[in-house]
Amino acid sequence: MSVLDRVERPVSPDLLAEVRARLVRGGRVPSAEHVRDVVRECGAVLGSTALADLVAAVRAEMLGAGPLQPLLDSDDVTDVLVNAPDEVWVERAGRLERAAVDLGSPEDVRALAVRLAGSGGQRLDDASPLVDARLPDGTRLHAVLPPVGGPCTLVSLRVLRRRAFTMAELVATGGVAPGFAPVLESLVAARANVLVSGATGTGKTTLLSALLSLVPSDERIVCIEEAGELAPHHPHVVRLLTRRPNVEGSGGVTLPELVRQALRMRPDRIVLGECRGAEVREVLTALNTGHEGGWATLHANTAADVPARLEALAALAGMDREAVAAQVASAVDAVVHLRRVDGRRRLAEIGVVQRDDAGGVQVLTALRAAGSAADGTARAGLAGFDARVDGAGVGVGVGAAPGGGAGVEAGPGWPALARRLDCGAGR
Repeated sequence: MSVLDRVERPVSPDLLAEVRARLVRGGRVPSAEHVRDVVRECGAVLGSTALADLVAAVRAEMLGAGPLQPLLDSDDVTDVLVNAPDEVWVERAGRLERAAVDLGSPEDVRALAVRLAGSGGQRLDDASPLVDARLPDGTRLHAVLPPVGGPCTLVSLRVLRRRAFTMAELVATGGVAPGFAPVLESLVAARANVLVSGATGTGKTTLLSALLSLVPSDERIVCIEEAGELAPHHPHVVRLLTRRPNVEGSGGVTLPELVRQALRMRPDRIVLGECRGAEVREVLTALNTGHEGGWATLHANTAADVPARLEALAALAGMDREAVAAQVASAVDAVVHLRRVDGRRRLAEIGVVQRDDAGGVQVLTALRAAGSAADGTARAGLAGFDARVDGAGVGVGVGAAPGGGAGVEAGPGWPALARRLDCGAGR
């Protein structure tokens, strides 16, 4: 074989393994310079393209997700799911599709999961077969070892979006109907307290990041999360992240503790990335102490189910139904609910929170998405109402003409929501 043949051939798995092993033995980081040095030590001859490919492959093996790294680097991939060595799925544009990736053997998948968990500061072994970690680049990892996960290690990777969408981009892609946009902007401008609800993977974090990007630049946002997924385009964002206990059971920092700490950090807006436990008590308390403009996400089937979901979470904190109703009615202005439609993430409705006749709380639909075609545009516009909200500094013309393409229609809660926004979200 000539030198030219060796230059043009792709990088072999054996060379990749040898370079990786030598880097590990020498305690060297997989930088381009160190990889070139090791290639010379191995006596290999590579062209510039093959060398660049080798550097990328070594870095993926040692610092990234190995063969899965190219999928994570794709701009249109949001999730990478591994069910078996030869069964890898990705989500692109809201739809799952099979990826042409073979990870080798079940042992290779396990080794990859263990290494990724370690890079996220977590333990994954037979004594601790489940892990939920955040990788150094922000990617969220969830892994389950056999036999809990069946015959092969299950790996789920959620890609952290590198920048927040703008509201215009969400409208352009069909995630938010045009008629919703001015109302959402008004909720931010009026410093309303809002819950963003929906199932897993409906785009709650994506929408919330876009909305927080609309917060005035002279306000301080304190984000409290487990995975650090919120990425608003804003100059003054402070992050508080939970920490799991170590193997000795100490050193853990919980969401309720972070919420209490956030109150001492001079926040203009307190944002909870995901409310799913007893921390709901601290969130409601914070929103009832003059901290306006707060946001939180939670899982719920519909906007109308949010009160029941809050009651269930608050029960974990020892709150009874009456206390929850009083706190929610006083603290929360609106609910923004998302769902998947034909595999795509969509803003489905905006509801207003009110007391009901039984002394509890209810969420009345203020605006809902109109019937949509396959591309997400409205088949019908508004019918029968026209309202403008100017008190928050943002005009809301969401019904200028029936069939006008606004993509939303009014519900029974619209007058109440309009009044709240008209007076700056006050009750």
